[in-house]
Amino acid sequence: MERGLAASTVESYRRDLRRYASVLASQGKTRLGEITPADVAGFLASLREGDADHAALAVSSAARAVIAVRGLHAFAVAQGLAATDPAREIQPPSPPRRLPKAITVGDVERLLDTAGPGPDDLSADPRLLRDRALLEFLYGTGARISEATGLDLDELQLGADPVVRLIGKGGKHRVVPMGRYAVRALEAYLVRARPGLAVASRRASSSPAVFLNARGGRLTRQGAWGVLHAAAVRARLPEVSPHTLRHSFATHMLDGGADIRVVQELLGHASVTTTQVYTLITVDRLREVYASSHPRALA
Repeated sequence: MERGLAASTVESYRRDLRRYASVLASQGKTRLGEITPADVAGFLASLREGDADHAALAVSSAARAVIAVRGLHAFAVAQGLAATDPAREIQPPSPPRRLPKAITVGDVERLLDTAGPGPDDLSADPRLLRDRALLEFLYGTGARISEATGLDLDELQLGADPVVRLIGKGGKHRVVPMGRYAVRALEAYLVRARPGLAVASRRASSSPAVFLNARGGRLTRQGAWGVLHAAAVRARLPEVSPHTLRHSFATHMLDGGADIRVVQELLGHASVTTTQVYTLITVDRLREVYASSHPRALA
């Protein structure tokens, strides 16, 4: 509650701590004061190695579990439940730094075109209008899929200065402008498709969600991922993830000359360090342009 963590994060920590308690109990340790740094280090090793009941965890999952354990012991010391913190010196393993995968502007356009018809197609299926609006919104704002599916109507402003208020990780709010393509796709969906989807709901009151499923309820994260995956298959783009359009948004903004601090704000990153990973991609792009454009660089 104090840290404003997402429900999914809290559930992951709960699962990690249950496993931690189970491992310690199997060793006869049931009190916080009995735990030593060696116990914590051994738990980390067991996560990476796996056992008869659990597969070995990836570095990122093991790191999350160690963070949960460190939080538990730090809390215990702060609350006077234990005299020492055995996890203080145990650092979570560092996952390999992976570059986000962005696709080209041409591939994005192909993906959007296969997602659904444009806003001028008056005979379009309502769900296809929704799909096109969803993907245009994701690429036009850099929003996470969870932010799009959590979006409510009163957080959209489609007037002369169109913006959207997004609620990101930790419940942090940010305001992001929207371009003409995303606005037109959203307007077509909201006027010609969403009302038809809303009437399918069996609830007494209609959902406030912007993006609805076929039953009139809020489109889930899994449902949105299915929309993206289906469009990617039709566009013949094999490596598309829920974050692909977000990564492409950031990369194309930086390629176009946007300041990294502006991109940081648009993405809702707490630290510019997180955003800087995209500059590694754009450096490669700069090399390509230089090599193909400079008279003394041509092979």
